[in-house]
Amino acid sequence: MSTLHAILFAIMQGISELFPVSSLGHGVILPDLLHWNLDRQDPSFLAFMVMLHLGTALALFIYFYRDWLSLLGGFIRAGGRPVTPESRLVWLLIAGTVPAGLIGLLLEKKLRALFGSTTFVLAVLIVNGIILIAGDMMRQSGRGRTLDELSFFGALKIGLVQALALIPGISRSGVTLIAGLRQGLSYAASARFAFLLATPIIGAAGVLEVPKLLHEKSQIPLSLALGCGLLSGFFAYLSTWVLMRYFNKHEIQALRPFGWYCIGLGLVGLLLRLL
Repeated sequence: MSTLHAILFAIMQGISELFPVSSLGHGVILPDLLHWNLDRQDPSFLAFMVMLHLGTALALFIYFYRDWLSLLGGFIRAGGRPVTPESRLVWLLIAGTVPAGLIGLLLEKKLRALFGSTTFVLAVLIVNGIILIAGDMMRQSGRGRTLDELSFFGALKIGLVQALALIPGISRSGVTLIAGLRQGLSYAASARFAFLLATPIIGAAGVLEVPKLLHEKSQIPLSLALGCGLLSGFFAYLSTWVLMRYFNKHEIQALRPFGWYCIGLGLVGLLLRLL
């Protein structure tokens, strides 16, 4: 991977990780449509993508650092018991993280194989768009609940849905947003939970995958990967800032523009592959 390609990847990752359009899907589609000479089956490619994800996780931690300090402080003061809003939310995040973590570990090799089929990812991206539009249409009516009203079973269901994002083309932020809406959360509360949920799952993936960049045959130098991770984090911070304001202002049909984008990109990509 050239330096220019790595930088473009970082920018794409930072923008698309938080927007509900599947950053992993774009990571597969972009090099294929632009005819980059890149081996996506190389273990270091996935490790590089995870490094970019770590950059976005760092950006999310910085953006929500007051939340995390409050949550962790409240958790410690409560002795780990879910007796305060802060400690309870920590347990909700744990419940939402475990399903995707376990499924990812159990199906790692099978999921990695999906990165080799651009046609498959384009088709899944169309499905992602349909999910976003349908989820928006089927969201529960009402004022929208806060995270204090989310049950542990509801958080677990959101975590199970989050596991779908292990498939390239399915947006993690998108499906977790919709799952939150289906639990009766407002757009802002669902987005906050989805973004908080990103930090532990991405951090865990980084612990497993980033060491592969230290392999002597890695196609991506560690220094380049680190720099691109920081660049990805910068754009992720900007994306988070934009989206949190967007979801606070748009409580109706907020996900549909992203859904139509995914459908359009998927259809155009499939058409180009047929020509």
